[in-house]
Amino acid sequence: MRFDGRALGGMPAERIAALGIAMVPEGRLLFPSLTVEENLRMGALTRRGGPWNLASVYALFPMLRGLSQRPATSLSGGQQQMVAVGRALMSNPRLLLCDELSLGLAPLVVEEIYRAFERIRADGMAIVLVEQDVARACAVSDSMLCLLKGRVTLAGAVAGVSHQRIAAAYFGE
Repeated sequence: MRFDGRALGGMPAERIAALGIAMVPEGRLLFPSLTVEENLRMGALTRRGGPWNLASVYALFPMLRGLSQRPATSLSGGQQQMVAVGRALMSNPRLLLCDELSLGLAPLVVEEIYRAFERIRADGMAIVLVEQDVARACAVSDSMLCLLKGRVTLAGAVAGVSHQRIAAAYFGE
């Protein structure tokens, strides 16, 4: 895998983060001994400049402000996902990798998280979204790839691809 012409294979995670790549992992992987705010501040350790800081993350997800001193893992799954997204944003990445954001979350929370993408993308950040909720992912994407057993089965602009073609590529039909 390459980013800005640089091979990333074997590169330490902190170096990848310094290049401007952040990840919101499946399962959130918050630091259980830290508060919400401390988890968010962990994302800023790269010291990359940009628009994302505590104030902008709290503006994106206002409910987190009132929960800032609570242990992050004591929150609901949706609130934890907001912390995970906020932590990644705090590194001011150029590329945000999101893995299965909606997995196991209530529909209203998923909607709030996906609404945040409009604001995130407004600053020019690129997002790679891995998501099984195809309709939701397509609604916030410009282009898409379908993978089946590690192989690309469909690629293109979201606007030009029907749900039937996506289903066929996704299920290998």
